[in-house]
Amino acid sequence: MRQNNVQLKTSIDVFHQRKACQLAFNIIKALGQLIEPGVTTGYLDKKAESILLEHHGTAALKGYRGYPAAICTSINNVAAHGVPGQYILDDGDIITVDITVELGGWYGDIAWTFIAGTIHQDHKRLLKASWQATMAGINAARAGARLGDIGRAIQETAGKFGCSVLEDLVGHGIGKNLHEDPVVLNIGKQGTGLPVVPGMVLTIEPIVTLGEKHLKTLSDGWSIVSRDNSLSAQFEHTIAIFGRRTEVLTMPEKSPDSSIDFPPFF
Repeated sequence: MRQNNVQLKTSIDVFHQRKACQLAFNIIKALGQLIEPGVTTGYLDKKAESILLEHHGTAALKGYRGYPAAICTSINNVAAHGVPGQYILDDGDIITVDITVELGGWYGDIAWTFIAGTIHQDHKRLLKASWQATMAGINAARAGARLGDIGRAIQETAGKFGCSVLEDLVGHGIGKNLHEDPVVLNIGKQGTGLPVVPGMVLTIEPIVTLGEKHLKTLSDGWSIVSRDNSLSAQFEHTIAIFGRRTEVLTMPEKSPDSSIDFPPFF
């Protein structure tokens, strides 16, 4: 079933997609337990691939438009698409791990920001801003709302912490394709945009920075960084819209309301 160009999912579809999302969550949980000073990002990538292989899943990012790895590992001022390799995590590094899992023809997408070692005050402010902005976006994603309500909630929440939302990076629909309609902006005006209806499955994935919102791409062709080199963080969830509720498919073990203030770490 379609609404404009949006592929709406049935309950059976969501049942199958939920499995991909749960595997994505389990991989993030496992990688989070490994993040500490001295660990290489390449090791995290190999671990993710090993878990995927064990559970008959596929790394959707690997090979996508030529991307070389199973996960993205974005460190400190890298906002998105950081490529894992020989980088050794240092004490106090911020690392966002992003993975998209394909399982049984369905996709699940999640990202999580961790701290290797010491957590500083600015880290706490950034993580709170990023997590709460994501939660605000999820809470605004209800049947009967509009996509602009989601963007407004995200933008206003990040702003309360003196942080900026990176406007050029967006969420999206997801299902049997990695990227589907609609585009989910992380800024917006209340009451505007496409209606949110049952059957939509979306990613809510704002990237928040302590500095300005302007970006540039590094020479590796992948890593997107803040122009002022400010620290960035991201939490991403795949959510399913039902008539009377919204389910966070990539958080099966916890209710989002149980961790509304600060992200749970594993």
